[in-house]
Amino acid sequence: MTMKHDEKARLETLLYSTGGVIALLAVLILANFVFGTFKQRIDLTDGRLFTLTEGTRAVLGKLDSPVRIRFYFSQGDNNVPLQIKAFGRRVEDLLAEYRQQSGGKVIVEKLDPQPDSEAEDSAELDGVEAQVMPSGDKFYLGLAVSYAGQRLALPALSLDREELLEYDLTRSISRAASPDKPVIGVISAMPLFGSRGSPQRGIPPSDKQVLISELERDFTVRRIGMDTERIDDDVKVLLVVHPRDIQDKTQYAIDQFVMRGGKLIAMVDPFSYFDAQYAPQAANGAAGTASALSKLFTAWGIGYDGSRVLADTRYQSGDGARAMPTVLTLLGESFNTNDIATKRLSNLLMPFAGGFTGKPAEGLTQTVLVKSSKLSQFVDSADATKAGEAALSGFKPSGTEYPVVLKLTGKFKTAYPDGKPVEVPKDDGKGGPPAKPVVKPVVKADPNAKPEPAPLKESGDTAVILIADADFVNDGAAVQIQDVFGQRVVVPSNGNLALVQALVEQFAGDPNLITVRSRATVLRPFTVIRDMEAQAQQAYTGKIKELETQLKQSTDKLQALQQSRAPGQQNSTILTPEQQAEIDKFRQTSAEARRELKEVRKDLRAESESLQFWTKVVNIGVVPLLVALAGLALAIYRRKRVVTL
Repeated sequence: MTMKHDEKARLETLLYSTGGVIALLAVLILANFVFGTFKQRIDLTDGRLFTLTEGTRAVLGKLDSPVRIRFYFSQGDNNVPLQIKAFGRRVEDLLAEYRQQSGGKVIVEKLDPQPDSEAEDSAELDGVEAQVMPSGDKFYLGLAVSYAGQRLALPALSLDREELLEYDLTRSISRAASPDKPVIGVISAMPLFGSRGSPQRGIPPSDKQVLISELERDFTVRRIGMDTERIDDDVKVLLVVHPRDIQDKTQYAIDQFVMRGGKLIAMVDPFSYFDAQYAPQAANGAAGTASALSKLFTAWGIGYDGSRVLADTRYQSGDGARAMPTVLTLLGESFNTNDIATKRLSNLLMPFAGGFTGKPAEGLTQTVLVKSSKLSQFVDSADATKAGEAALSGFKPSGTEYPVVLKLTGKFKTAYPDGKPVEVPKDDGKGGPPAKPVVKPVVKADPNAKPEPAPLKESGDTAVILIADADFVNDGAAVQIQDVFGQRVVVPSNGNLALVQALVEQFAGDPNLITVRSRATVLRPFTVIRDMEAQAQQAYTGKIKELETQLKQSTDKLQALQQSRAPGQQNSTILTPEQQAEIDKFRQTSAEARRELKEVRKDLRAESESLQFWTKVVNIGVVPLLVALAGLALAIYRRKRVVTL
């Protein structure tokens, strides 16, 4: 009886266990179906990288009519690389998020363009291009957005640009829903719109800069000459990029543009590396050119020295002999997290930038968007390209966080209270008498012409952005241009262009796009290690300075001893006891200083390597260990429960 009872108990236990497993599987399948239908998930990543941003949700929430997205993906082609197929599935998942978030306003059609199929013909009509693999095979991975008769295409989605995928898609939806493009004016001495080059000076032709190409996707970009006397009324935002040798009449035109409420983004530079080859002084071997808007800055209360470059040992680029404190890699604490344009920037690269000082004029409010660290100081532009110990010799941190990008808001007063400036011809350099103001001949007025508006003295509430660098928007500093499957792909190297586009969008476009763009790049540097290195570098520099001072003192003392010797003995190579003692003292001091320098470098390496090691241990080892312990605890709990039963 006992054996039959035990056998019956084991059978019941087996049946209950089997039934429990089947019930659990049924619950899991049902939960997966429910959550899959409603796309419910928990995003635990820092910054919620796998959740649509607030900007995207805001753009979708403003849609009045359905948006149709045709997604072209050669999913059935076995020749497509696996990483491209995986990328395509991620694009499809993202489109599903758009569809769910829009409440049915976004309609997604998935098409597989096989050769000679209707889907392939549709892709060509929508402007989606075939991408060519190294083997010569073609595949499609792109999409077209249509809304109320407007149609925009993303012809070739690239894996290298995946971080900008949400921004590109949201921008296409926003642009399709708003067909009228605001006008953006651009004044620049740099060839932002491309150049035919100069064979005589060995300057090759150049293409249009990526900044202009990106702005043209969202706005009507209008090129304005450096000698303009008036900014057109339909220009909503004015971009002034490196106004080298700007004329007074053009500054007046900019002044009046601001007076009538126009939005200005001005980028000046104390040492423009990329402009040097195009400037007239380049023939004289100039390494960099300077620019400023002196009269406007003075009227606004802003201090700016066009001959001084900002050096910062915390945000310096490179290390060792290649360390350049004047090439700033700005991170984290540099950015104003309360402003939408810089809230989620990851990094900026600003070569040979300047900085702003001063106090805004009455009626203006200053907001610092990007700043240096306290381990910074201004250096002469002639020393801008020094690296390593040469750049740090004599470096003394100012203890001041200098604004590199700032915003002025409020009512601006004109820099030209006497009205339009009188044009004065430039000095011909021949040393003649001062030139007289140019008096233009009297021309009979056109009765149909509009009268010149009266000079404005004060603006209404408006805003101006000032940036103490212009090189950072150049292709050489901002992007990498690659050829991927026969397509020209632009990959951001940093947040440089994202910052400028965010500022333009803040002034002229849909501000919701700023929050989408700001998640474009993800960089998690060791900021604590950067601080350690900067402080150690200061100690190292101090030791070098101390050693140089002792060397100079010893040299001066040796020379004094040599001069104090008896007549006729100054040229003798035999050292006096005083000289020998001074040399021995200097050698001992030098050896001690070198030993201390080695200890500084050794301690820095040890602390830095230790911090990096334990950070990797925590990130790589602790999390899997916690998961394993949780699984082990669950297994023990279940085993005890079975034994109890």
